[in-house]
Amino acid sequence: MSAAPDTRPLIRLLPGHDRRVKAGHPWAFSNEIAMSAAARALPAGGAIRLEGDDGWRHGTWSFNPHSLIAARLLDRDPGAALDLGWARARLGAALALRERLYDTPFYRLVHAEADGLPGLVVDRYGDALALQANTAGMEALTPVLVEALCDLVSPRLVVARNDAAVRTLEGLEERVAPLLGEDTTARVEEGGLGFSVDLLGGQKTGWFYDQRENRDRVARLAPGATVLDAFCHTGGFGLRCAAAGAAQVTLLDRSAHALDLAMATARGNGLEARVEARRAEALEALERMGAAGTRFDIVVADPPAFAKARKDQPQALRGYGKLARLAAALVAPGGFLFIASCSHHVAPGDFADAVIWGIGRARRDARLLFQGGAGPDHPVHPQLPESAYLKALLFQLG
Repeated sequence: MSAAPDTRPLIRLLPGHDRRVKAGHPWAFSNEIAMSAAARALPAGGAIRLEGDDGWRHGTWSFNPHSLIAARLLDRDPGAALDLGWARARLGAALALRERLYDTPFYRLVHAEADGLPGLVVDRYGDALALQANTAGMEALTPVLVEALCDLVSPRLVVARNDAAVRTLEGLEERVAPLLGEDTTARVEEGGLGFSVDLLGGQKTGWFYDQRENRDRVARLAPGATVLDAFCHTGGFGLRCAAAGAAQVTLLDRSAHALDLAMATARGNGLEARVEARRAEALEALERMGAAGTRFDIVVADPPAFAKARKDQPQALRGYGKLARLAAALVAPGGFLFIASCSHHVAPGDFADAVIWGIGRARRDARLLFQGGAGPDHPVHPQLPESAYLKALLFQLG
């Protein structure tokens, strides 16, 4: 990324293959690009100037000749200097938005293409940051990005959570390690609770900020209720419900480490008397509880992605249908079912159809109270519908 703008390699789109890019799409695929021998020899993650075969200048892009998504937009200016000033301006704009949205420094600070930093995710936990660079371009820019983040928010800790499987598509190794600081403890505050966050060993970047507004929504229903939080991870939904006055909360997950963190949070907030943890495979446990006639006023089912790739979509939809059937069977009459999918390969309508099918198979009447996705700190690039990965449904069941 260090090449001077005027020496940046020039890559051209093939004739007739520039319509999407001209319309504002931030990606150019390898089959849309004139892949000369010189282009194929360029280093992954380097900056290029992208032009159409008609000479239309599309700006500065990061380039990876080994990836299906060969070019990703960095700046509309083909002469943009990708230096500390550029990084500070781009990250500063992302920070300014979050500071208008939230009163406390707990949020997703950068959400990839929607914040003009393709493939980069940064989550903020007060004075700790988790950074995930999922593209070769962001990997190359990481040193200047960390320097800019230090200028903007003065973190005591920055952890690289570069263990996402998508990095392999870019030819990148997986790595989790501190980039700045030694004390790797972190904490998030939400709904009046303090949660411990494992930035080195937790799922994804440590905390699921995308469900914050949905946790608010479910917690409002919780006073006096019995609650099952399935696939609970560190207990975000269940503990928020307990704090809101739920009578009893059951946390269900297969990870002993995640449940230990959840129960530590329960104890730290004086909630342990109304919270229990069960370690089990969630689908198997749901089936056993259903057979035993167990019922809850609120059931939350927020599983990991069922579809890791497009080819997994049919199997994933069957899985969501089964999950909805098992979860709906556990909801007491008049109670609530919240169910979500973070599989970006599953479309919102297809997910809703699978869930509705499952509820029907459980022979339950339902009314849909809410259908939505992630909170506003996860903005969506309008040309990338796949970036709206989270699907969430809230039902009341008869």
